[in-house]
Amino acid sequence: MNKKRVVTMLALVGACAGLSACATTGEIEALKLRVDALESNVSAVKSDAAAARAAANDAVNTANQAMDKANEANARSIDTETKIDRMFKRAMHK
Repeated sequence: MNKKRVVTMLALVGACAGLSACATTGEIEALKLRVDALESNVSAVKSDAAAARAAANDAVNTANQAMDKANEANARSIDTETKIDRMFKRAMHK
């Protein structure tokens, strides 16, 4: 069993050595260019994500301000309705 492991390991090492020797300088340069392009794309995506996050935060702030205004308007409406109701009741009692 030990001989089998040694033979398997030697075969794997040989395969790795053989495969790594097959890469040419041109292939390595092409791969480097692809990696550089991917890094550039990642940077652009990060920038877009930051801009989207900022826009979302602005939208949330605007929505919160709108809710505050709506709640304020609702409170005024209830207050006005209460006043009108009191005036109507007074008018009916006279």
